[in-house]
Amino acid sequence: MNLDLKAFSDIDWNEIELDNIGEWPIAVKVICATFVAALVLFFSYSLLVSDEIDSYHNAVTKEVELRTTYRTKYAVASRLDIYREQMLKMEEKFSQLLKRLPTSNETPGLLDDLSYVGTTSGLTFLKIGWLPEVEKEFYTELPIKIEVVGTYHEFGEFVGKVAQLPRIVSLHDFSISSSGEKQLTFSVVAKTYRYEEGEVK
Repeated sequence: MNLDLKAFSDIDWNEIELDNIGEWPIAVKVICATFVAALVLFFSYSLLVSDEIDSYHNAVTKEVELRTTYRTKYAVASRLDIYREQMLKMEEKFSQLLKRLPTSNETPGLLDDLSYVGTTSGLTFLKIGWLPEVEKEFYTELPIKIEVVGTYHEFGEFVGKVAQLPRIVSLHDFSISSSGEKQLTFSVVAKTYRYEEGEVK
């Protein structure tokens, strides 16, 4: 079908009637058919195809997320035996650390241990005694106030021997002041920790 573009200028638009579509000029019929086809395509895409495309994109995104989740879980599952072995080792180490914490019956003996370590290091004790217990979420903190007189070397030896005690003892809040010729007064808080019987699993 040949469409003469010059025919558009010869169309008398006032003679175009909807009741007589068959008599419309070819150019007008082509324009109307193109317009109707464009409307059909637009509404078909909007009502039918657009939602399907969005669903497709959502499905692709979901597939990527599921694949990523699968890879992550597969990586964890493939190393499950290693994680179990590591857990057993951690439980064993934790059990060993618990054994280094004093029980209620052993805490009085710690004062004797600290006194012995201090005197064998050459220190003279001015004060040693328990401070109020501090309750924590999983354990109880047992602070001991210590004041001694000696030299730097003697105090360093004392700290080294405390680290070698069979029970866990940490030293905090150091304070040093001069107390005479070559003598220093050392003030420190030694802390040990106790798990209650019902909390150990």
